[in-house]
Amino acid sequence: MSNLIPHGIQVHLVGQGCEDLASALGLVNSPLESADCALFIVSAKDGIVRADSDTWLIARELYIPSIVVITDLTADNETDFEDMTAIAGRILDPVVTPYLVLHQDDATPIALIDLISQQILDYSNGELTLRDSDIEHQEVIAEFREEYAEALAAAGEDAFENALLYPALPWIKGSRLGLAEITLYLNRVPLAR
Repeated sequence: MSNLIPHGIQVHLVGQGCEDLASALGLVNSPLESADCALFIVSAKDGIVRADSDTWLIARELYIPSIVVITDLTADNETDFEDMTAIAGRILDPVVTPYLVLHQDDATPIALIDLISQQILDYSNGELTLRDSDIEHQEVIAEFREEYAEALAAAGEDAFENALLYPALPWIKGSRLGLAEITLYLNRVPLAR
């Protein structure tokens, strides 16, 4: 995966499991002050600790593009992706969700649905497979899709790159769910720091 990340990008990772995510992405954790981007790992099981929210404030002062990465998304966890993004939006800053998590019958997260393209990004076999969504999926996500489009329009085209819009993305280590989507955002980060 590391060859998909822009050469020379400096990323600061914060939170529980940051070593695992850095390894999965092929990154070395850089100091916040020299970072091109910050990844804030937020556990759906454990929440956000005070030190991480303090680091978030510093990243805002430095205008560092930031991504909230939601982890510990398991079938037995009471807090799901949508719940945790709402919590992160209250504790940190409002976040946007470019993707929603889809679950199999036992509530295990297995796929994402892209709110813009409406494609399903299926990780059920440990590899990313793209497929078209059903009309039922499109009906369920219609309100989320509209809300996301409005947030993008209000923030402006380069809002993420200018550290004014903060995507919340899921990541599940075992299935790699979300890893390609995190990579897509890292590829948008300007390297002019």
